[in-house]
Amino acid sequence: MSERDAACVIIPTYNNASSILRVVEQAMEYSAHLIVVCDGSTDNTLELLETLPNKPDIIAYKKNRGKGFALSRAFAYAQKKGYHHAITIDADGQHYADEIPRFIQSMEEHPGAVIVGSRSLKQENMPMENTFANRFSNFWFTLQTFRRLPDTQTGYRLYPLCRMQKMRLFTTRYETELEILVRLAWRGVPIIPLPIKVFYAPAAERVSHFRKGRDFLRISLLNTVLTLMALVYGYPSIILHKWFRHS
Repeated sequence: MSERDAACVIIPTYNNASSILRVVEQAMEYSAHLIVVCDGSTDNTLELLETLPNKPDIIAYKKNRGKGFALSRAFAYAQKKGYHHAITIDADGQHYADEIPRFIQSMEEHPGAVIVGSRSLKQENMPMENTFANRFSNFWFTLQTFRRLPDTQTGYRLYPLCRMQKMRLFTTRYETELEILVRLAWRGVPIIPLPIKVFYAPAAERVSHFRKGRDFLRISLLNTVLTLMALVYGYPSIILHKWFRHS
């Protein structure tokens, strides 16, 4: 398996019947290695996936466990299948599959790095709460890692799976993507932003499972925990990685 073919595309989905087929079919135009995680959908998302003539690998379970859990299942599956990298795409149709080659190119230019899609915060139809949450998250990420990123909330990313081995995540929902970024930064993994375009449907047509109150609280609690962990583990790890890199 070549380095380019060693990258799979992971699509976690929960009740995205209106968009899932379009997202999967578009992703298949740029990658033959798709893993779709049906995270306890109660609509006909799974049935629609089964109708595809060229079906992706499908992981499905009955109870909704959260996006973080779905990603963890997909990462473990991808590693067993021999993939070296995984590109994650949201199932709601906001990401453009034709950007996959750009992630692959950036992966080849920055071996071993996490490639993080970077959205414009002035995007048309972008919800105001998204802008606030992103700036809030960016601030805490910088505090916890001494690094700056323009977009720590995006779900469009490329992960080097080999750098995530033995990483036991303690979150299971939306906040997991932030946890992964912070902990990879502590491991000294390069994190490269990649400007991407994104589509936000008008508010009346938008499908979102983000629970503003509960999920924002979970992210806030995670930031509290990560900041405490940074004091006893993260900052010393950053210093050690820098010391070994320059010794």
